[in-house]
Amino acid sequence: MKFIVSFLLTALLSFALGLYMPWWSIAIAAFVVAVFIQQRGWLAFLAGFLSLFLLWGIMSLMISNANNSIMAHKISMLFLKVDNPILLILVTALIGSIVAGFAGLTGSLARSIFAKT
Repeated sequence: MKFIVSFLLTALLSFALGLYMPWWSIAIAAFVVAVFIQQRGWLAFLAGFLSLFLLWGIMSLMISNANNSIMAHKISMLFLKVDNPILLILVTALIGSIVAGFAGLTGSLARSIFAKT
């Protein structure tokens, strides 16, 4: 149950912070959720990783479909050297999920360190 709450809260807080702050605010959201919801380190990592993978994957897919993937084709040729917008969406989701996963792990470990003192 804590995993599902952590998953949903990380996604919602990341979305809300992403509206007003830079992209790296997802790390703040995952860190704060992991500090307040006690979980093991790997579960906090997984909650942050999966929530942001789905959030950024779905958001980038919706943005890409809104303009018939014209921009995604050009950006994938520029960065990936391959004309594959789906691969670009997966890379985008993977970058965000790694950041949020490690922030969740850091929050979980920080909670356990400060709970011992």
